Amino acid sequence: MLASITPLGERSRGFSWGLTASAFAVGAVAAGALGGAVGGALGSLAPAGRWRDVAALVLLAAALVVDVSPLRRRLPTIRRQVNEDWMGRYRGWVYGAAFGAQLGSGVATIVTSAAVYAAVLGAVLCGTAAAGAAVGAAFGATRALSLLPARRAADAASLVRLHHRLGRAEAPVGRAAVAAEAAAIALVVVTLL
Repeated sequence: MLASITPLGERSRGFSWGLTASAFAVGAVAAGALGGAVGGALGSLAPAGRWRDVAALVLLAAALVVDVSPLRRRLPTIRRQVNEDWMGRYRGWVYGAAFGAQLGSGVATIVTSAAVYAAVLGAVLCGTAAAGAAVGAAFGATRALSLLPARRAADAASLVRLHHRLGRAEAPVGRAAVAAEAAAIALVVVTLL
């Protein structure tokens, strides 16, 4: 999908990459915030207490174990991506917002990291709609940043370079997700102490 929403691709369809990318970001943050708010509201139905911190610690540890092991390849997920046919049917801001919303929700497309499930359940563990919305919005914003590497793909040669960079970035990005999970575990441990 990153290779589809580029300045080169948007120009070829007669659209502005900036507008499409902005709509993508708005859709991702809004869907993340909405999903997080619903999760937090559902979590508020459970009793308050330190159990939430312990549950968050267990959840993050489980996500870390999955993401550093072969289990990562066996994550339960739907086998669905965004519908690229929309790019020929709708305006850039429409499919930008729709693609962003699907990715910002976290679970509407293929899930490749247990960190996604940890974020979704983390919003529930927050126990309030506002805190859950903040977690979801942060998740959506992170997903929105995925379009930034494409901003320089304005011609065929730069698009090829983008593909090479994305291929090389897969392993480092996976390590960064694991590091973020480890940092979140450390934060929860400090909170528990």
